[in-house]
Amino acid sequence: MDSRSEPGDAGVDQDLSAIVGERRHLLNLAYRLLGSFSEAEDVVQETYARWYAMSRPQQEAVESPGAWLTTVAGRVCLDVLGSARARRERYVGEWVPEPLPGRAEWIIRSGGGTADPADRVTLDESVSMAFLVVLEQMTPAERVAFVLHDVFCHSFAEVAEIVGRTPAACRQLASSARRRIRASRAQTEPAARQARLVRDFKQAWEAKDIDALIRLLDPAVTMTADGGGLVSTALGVIEGSAQVARYAVRIAEWAPALELLERTVNGTPGLVAQQDGVIVTVAAFDIAGGRIRRIWAVRNPDKLRPWTAGEAARPE
Repeated sequence: MDSRSEPGDAGVDQDLSAIVGERRHLLNLAYRLLGSFSEAEDVVQETYARWYAMSRPQQEAVESPGAWLTTVAGRVCLDVLGSARARRERYVGEWVPEPLPGRAEWIIRSGGGTADPADRVTLDESVSMAFLVVLEQMTPAERVAFVLHDVFCHSFAEVAEIVGRTPAACRQLASSARRRIRASRAQTEPAARQARLVRDFKQAWEAKDIDALIRLLDPAVTMTADGGGLVSTALGVIEGSAQVARYAVRIAEWAPALELLERTVNGTPGLVAQQDGVIVTVAAFDIAGGRIRRIWAVRNPDKLRPWTAGEAARPE
């Protein structure tokens, strides 16, 4: 059999490589827009399905395949965000974005080897839990306009193609979103200081020291747990340093075999709780003014797949 390439095969391979090379960008975009890694993966799959559903001449007519894929992914995300509000109204308890592990802790779903960089989300300020929670408060159009323009540096003309509004309207949407971000931000603590506070919290929790926990917590601290109705957890937000400290100690008493480990969660210092070697909770923290202001504890097993499926890489 003659296995020589036909004329033009090299161009086809090059085009395919360029299309596949957009995967990580699309995954990064979709995760920031949706706050859900599993939904982001679905969006990327749907985007590629639409590309490959086109004929070769249709594909060749696309001037910029990368821009086309981004536009389609953005529109799919906009549709998902529109339906997500109704779904979250039926969600049992509080809804928290899906937490992601640090690069060195990323789970290999295939069961071994090294994680494919295309399957990892770049961890920076725009994926911190505090940032994603603020994005959740925006309208779908605000969120898409802000993330595309301010995070991924797309022009408002490009954003308008996705959102279906004028560039001027998209500029207003991004401006409104920006005000929400500014209003929620406190002075950022250095990473080393954040890590020390998280470590102190872990040690105080292990010692069941309520007073030590209270000293680490902002008086107006809130703790939000997400079990999705699949595991037991607090259904409402816990408010106040004394209340959060007592709840944390009760957990330590109820589950004496629980082990806390320091890990990177969405790019910032966090904790994971293991029961019999299995990760059952991932906790993210918002720290400002030398105190812990907010804690998000994700227990919904469906949201812990990047932490629990396959073999974990050794932490850095």
